[in-house]
Amino acid sequence: MTTPAPEDRKDSMAESAGEQAAAAADAKRGPSVATREKRAGLMNPSGETPYLVVEDLTVKFPTADGVVSAVNGLSYSVPLGRTLSIVGESGSGKSVSSMAVMGLHDRKRTQITGSIRLGGDELIGLSENDLMKVRGDAVAMVFQDPQSSLHPLYTIGNQISEAYRVHHKVSKDVAKKRALEMLDLVGIPNPIRRFGQYPHEFSGGMRQRAMIAMGLVNDPKLIIADEPTTALDVTVQAQILDLLNNLQKEFGSAIVLITHDLGVVAEMADDVLVMYAGRCVEYGTAEDVLANPRMPYTWGLLESIPTVSAASEKLRPIKGLPPSLLNLPSGCSFNPRCPYKDRVKGERCTTDLPDLLPVDGAGAHTSRCHLHDKASIYETEVLPRLS
Repeated sequence: MTTPAPEDRKDSMAESAGEQAAAAADAKRGPSVATREKRAGLMNPSGETPYLVVEDLTVKFPTADGVVSAVNGLSYSVPLGRTLSIVGESGSGKSVSSMAVMGLHDRKRTQITGSIRLGGDELIGLSENDLMKVRGDAVAMVFQDPQSSLHPLYTIGNQISEAYRVHHKVSKDVAKKRALEMLDLVGIPNPIRRFGQYPHEFSGGMRQRAMIAMGLVNDPKLIIADEPTTALDVTVQAQILDLLNNLQKEFGSAIVLITHDLGVVAEMADDVLVMYAGRCVEYGTAEDVLANPRMPYTWGLLESIPTVSAASEKLRPIKGLPPSLLNLPSGCSFNPRCPYKDRVKGERCTTDLPDLLPVDGAGAHTSRCHLHDKASIYETEVLPRLS
């Protein structure tokens, strides 16, 4: 066995130090893993070519009381033909992150950093005129409250026609024909009569269908649906979800579905991203996240769902309240509410922010938690309560 020459040893030590420094620097740049290549793999559970890529997105709102950190280092991707559900409690940053994708935040009052690429084109930094060409054409948003999103003084048909004419140089007759086609496509009966009616003449479910028609009138490749079934009865909810599913198959669009209803997630989602306090705390395919969750917050969300078979049992809500985004807790943001933090040695939960790392050390299913025996805790303690 030969002994390396002093020069070789120096070169080897220099290379090792250089690699460590590069890894440390890259870890600081990335929110969760050591290299950009690994980040790309972890933020794309399906492995398919993504159409929307959000990377290290941060959204902050300076206020008189301080800076509201609404979104912190968020990364995900959505390929065409797949549905990503973003879930979490109110105030977790779901809608704020999606409004950033649409470019709907007031630039003078919002600090946005990171990257949002749509079909390979960077959206952050685009002028308002360029963003207007993207909104409603390549990407459309279906808001959770159609009553306030639709203009009360214009007919439904005129609003859909106008959305089409903004991106196409066509006559009013051509735009009207297209609007009638969309009203029929989303299942609104008697489109000709409904074309001339106002939003207050539509039921809640029909207004939501009209919003979907407006969003799809330009055949967008990305649809962001923000709580599309809020305030709708169960039957209409199922109809709206079936409609989105069928339209996705017809148009081949990517869908970002924002919801707090895990029943909707189980029915619609291909991939699931769980958000808490502006951060992603678990991410993977719907099968992995719902059947094999590895984050105590996700466990809490699943345990909070009432079941018909357990009518006599009390609900198991997550104790406490989400933290203030003006003053996030140190360490893991969930630690003030986490019933498992005492099982982590030392004070890591309150001092160190956990990285978003692969579950069991491999694969695209990731979670953000310091617990070392997550699988055992879930199988022996959480799963029996869920079943």
